[in-house]
Amino acid sequence: MFSPTRRRTVLLTTATAVAGLLFGALSTGVSQAAVDNEACRPDGLYKTPGVDVPYCSVYDTEGREKMGADHQRRVIGYFTGWRTGQDGTPAYLASDIPWDKVTHVNYAFAHAGSDNKVSVGSDSEKNAATGMTWPGVAGAEMDPALPYKGHFNLLNKFKKQHPNVKTLISVGGWAETGGYFGDDGKRVGSGGFYSMATNADGSVNQAGIDTFADSAVAFIKKYGFNGVDIDYEYPTTMKDAGNPLDLTLSNARRAGLVKGYAALMKSLREKLDRAGAADAKHYLLSVAAPSSGYLLRGMETFQVQQYLDYVNIMSYDLHGAWNQYVGPNASLFDDGKDPELASAGVYSTSQYGGIGYLNADWAYHYFRGSMPAGRINMGLPYYTRGFQNVQGGTNGLWGKAPSTTCPAGAGLTTCGDGAVGVDNLWHDLDTNGKEAPAGSNPMWHAKNLEKGIVGDYVTKYGLPADTKLTGSYVRNYDATLVAPWLWNDRKKVFLSTEDEQSVNAKADYVVDKGIGGTMVWELAGDYQWNAAKGQYQQGSTLTSAMYDKFKSATPYGNRRSTIALPGQALNIGVDFGQFPLGDSNYPISPKVTLTNNTTATLPGGTEFQFDYGTSAPANAKDQSGFGTTIVRSDHTAANNIGGLKGDYNRVSLKLPSWQSLAPGASVTLDFVYYLPVSTPSNWTVTFGGKTYALAGDHTRGAVVSDPGTSSPTPTPTPTPSGATGPSPSPTPSGGTCSAPLWSAGSAYGGGTSVSYKSHTWKSKWWTKGEEPGTTGDWGVWQDLGPC
Repeated sequence: MFSPTRRRTVLLTTATAVAGLLFGALSTGVSQAAVDNEACRPDGLYKTPGVDVPYCSVYDTEGREKMGADHQRRVIGYFTGWRTGQDGTPAYLASDIPWDKVTHVNYAFAHAGSDNKVSVGSDSEKNAATGMTWPGVAGAEMDPALPYKGHFNLLNKFKKQHPNVKTLISVGGWAETGGYFGDDGKRVGSGGFYSMATNADGSVNQAGIDTFADSAVAFIKKYGFNGVDIDYEYPTTMKDAGNPLDLTLSNARRAGLVKGYAALMKSLREKLDRAGAADAKHYLLSVAAPSSGYLLRGMETFQVQQYLDYVNIMSYDLHGAWNQYVGPNASLFDDGKDPELASAGVYSTSQYGGIGYLNADWAYHYFRGSMPAGRINMGLPYYTRGFQNVQGGTNGLWGKAPSTTCPAGAGLTTCGDGAVGVDNLWHDLDTNGKEAPAGSNPMWHAKNLEKGIVGDYVTKYGLPADTKLTGSYVRNYDATLVAPWLWNDRKKVFLSTEDEQSVNAKADYVVDKGIGGTMVWELAGDYQWNAAKGQYQQGSTLTSAMYDKFKSATPYGNRRSTIALPGQALNIGVDFGQFPLGDSNYPISPKVTLTNNTTATLPGGTEFQFDYGTSAPANAKDQSGFGTTIVRSDHTAANNIGGLKGDYNRVSLKLPSWQSLAPGASVTLDFVYYLPVSTPSNWTVTFGGKTYALAGDHTRGAVVSDPGTSSPTPTPTPTPSGATGPSPSPTPSGGTCSAPLWSAGSAYGGGTSVSYKSHTWKSKWWTKGEEPGTTGDWGVWQDLGPC
């Protein structure tokens, strides 16, 4: 009924992409009204204006997530709804989750229906999420105290026993980004993120977004989840990216997908924050993010990072049978030998800086450019990818698979020769119902192949009872890449795998870099040895290895900047926008707009500095006379073999001597860089002999100031816990303010001036009930200064 690998992230680097109910147990027990929640806010996390977000219910006063004394880093496991055992294949139920080893469980998947609301389908005894039961299965007995059955019942039953574990509902996935599976198991080609967030003309569909976000809040309250995980594949301007079944929806909207994505995540963050304040519990928001430099080039600067508690990087599907290049599914590092990158000139073109970008280390540094290490989780696959009839390479590695016709519905014409049959146990079906060659197997099956074992389960996956293995599957390992694989020399089959050696090495990397933890797709692929049967089966060997590495690790990195930033921040807006679309966006050439939202004039010569991640080489420049220079690069090597050596390139640019920036004025410059980066961060601005941070960085502990008033802007009084609107009795404006007094009950059109707390404020767009001084750097109210 369901494609067993329907969340897969399939993409190319060249032209085309293919194919809480129980949350109170985590409370500190202290009244939220008595807690300084701002002290617990993670560095860089956007705070909904006017809301006292109960961060301290989830985070400590260092802004680190509280997960239990033996969980210093996250271990997030995706738990899929379709491995029910109803078709005879091995079931993987909530009772199979290693609850003492994980910190978070993401249920995959819910979807956005045709009405734009979050759904898992109609309630019935056949609904795996809310209605199905498993009589006679030990551990799968329903909790009678809950009004629903299915996976959701069991997830909450086990959370009672493991109250430090959080659950999130994951919405979307490869097959349910632009549509969804109906109750009959057939895919419905409407609903989904593309049309919910973006109108056909490319504009933001705010009505659809609001419906979705409201329903997401109601959904997690109803079913006891701790937050929402968005798996949108993909809001990028790169043509034909994502599921080929969605292209009629996605391609028509390419120009507006990034804006729709940002509006979606902002609305979700704000509605979750307001619900959390009312419920005295902070609700989590995360995304599964691509790791492909190709896709990320079309996602501007991944502006949504500010709204996320953390990001889960899908640092896998880096090579696969969507093309002929044979390589690892999820290597940690580049080795300078990837023929796919070589064919694109990545190693030989100086503008790329020799940086290979098909590896987890590159993807981590992309997100590290805008986030503390602790708000990033590195993805690991518990499944293989593979090829057959491989020619050349070292035991297949970096060889080439013969070209072949792509599976029906793949959206491509030429693919590599993907492994099939016993080498493709977890295969998808193409649109004609035939096996899609991909070499996709759970790790427990790959271990059996390695040992020459035909498991007793193969007939359940459509293989004959007399299946025998041809040739030997010899394990290989490349320490530079941190990548194991199986090579069958007789069949010329290459299967990229993960095992204890690679997972331990990746866990060491996570600890060393201060990364928040790991995410795995999917828990059902992990293995253990069954001595009685003489074969490998589903287990928790790899998850346990990560837990053992993390349980006594140092706390994760909780600060974004690697340098000390000023304690005073100015309200100066920064926007990287007007990116050329798709393949036209190379070199990457946005317009950067600086807007002075203070009451002081910024004189010519004012210096701005900021960091961008070492995912791009240290050769960014402007073409507008601002003298952009790289004043520090943490990665100075000629390539990134074995990993990038540091996090940031620091940039300096100055207003030209003839260019001052008056209050309310903006200036735009042309900017150029050569590999994708996430939102440049750690800004400073220097003029008049003083250096300030920028409010838009959402830095922990920074106080928003205005140099024109010579004193910090007062911190607004937090909205009382449970309230969702502005204070009912605003402080009257004083002095000689000429604009009308702001009223919480009045509506204001864009460009309207009001007076409030002895300042004049101007609305940027229509607003009602949003208190001036609480809407933040990019909010509706612009402070025009004292009056």
